[in-house]
Amino acid sequence: MSHAAHIIGTGLYAPEHVVPNQYFNDLYGEDVDSFLRKHRNIKERRYATKDQATSDLAVQAAQQALERAGCDASDIDLIVLSTDTPDFLSPATSAVVQDKLGTSNAATFDVNTACAGFVTALDTARKFIESDPQYQRVLVIGAYLMSRFIDYDQKNTASLFADGAGAVVLERREGAGGIRTARLDTKGEYHGYMGIYTGGSDQPITEPNGRVQKLEFRKKFPDGFNPDQWTALVRTLAGDLEVTPADVDRYFFTQINITSIQETLDRLDLPAEKAHNVMDRFGYTGNACIAMALADADAKNLLSTGDLVFLIASGGGASIAGMALEWG
Repeated sequence: MSHAAHIIGTGLYAPEHVVPNQYFNDLYGEDVDSFLRKHRNIKERRYATKDQATSDLAVQAAQQALERAGCDASDIDLIVLSTDTPDFLSPATSAVVQDKLGTSNAATFDVNTACAGFVTALDTARKFIESDPQYQRVLVIGAYLMSRFIDYDQKNTASLFADGAGAVVLERREGAGGIRTARLDTKGEYHGYMGIYTGGSDQPITEPNGRVQKLEFRKKFPDGFNPDQWTALVRTLAGDLEVTPADVDRYFFTQINITSIQETLDRLDLPAEKAHNVMDRFGYTGNACIAMALADADAKNLLSTGDLVFLIASGGGASIAGMALEWG
């Protein structure tokens, strides 16, 4: 008998500190709010407090996912945590989460494919479940604390980023359903376009060189990059399942640009209502954003058992990840 990975619980956490668009109006002395509302669908975002680390955000989302799944911490066999803003360069942030969460039975590891990370981690976790019976329940988390790395001199991008985390609990079940298929891709020629290019073996941070860890946008991605990649990925996943894009009940895209989401839906002849978006309240939360949007839709009962759901993500690297799953 084959086995499949099913989502049985979701959770999200956004820090309590709300930063409205007016903050950037005041910072730059111009109307940033109008552009953000119209072209990014961002009205406000959340920043972590000084005493919060990425692991703290992850734990909050994970606790909610466990509660909704009806699981105890001891029920988790594995934690896969996606982040590109880890607590430390080493050890893995997932180990910190295991300790703070009390999931002492769980093995752990981190995944970093930037903003495609949560979908990549979800695909990795489901393959553990499908292939190995020792993994009955896996906790998958996307966590993002980019407010520590914002370069406020780059006013076109500084207002986008925010902090948050999302999580799901996967369970091993006999038969079909659950996660159906996934596709991962990398366009490595874009690795130098955006990122935090300090703190590793190539550019270690030391006092003499005075380097500062900031998110850098070194080159502009080609116009239409995300709609091009997302449209192709949707069609590939639909082809894998022998369905049409219109057969998909709900889409969750990387939440960085509402215009890119709308353009993708237009190319696929789909109504805007097919996509669920949360950037209006939470800003852009990177690898956590799809997990947060999924948890938000779940909490609002927007997903029904049997719904076909597509997760479509992209991020620095450039990393691209897509997944098709049957809800419930």
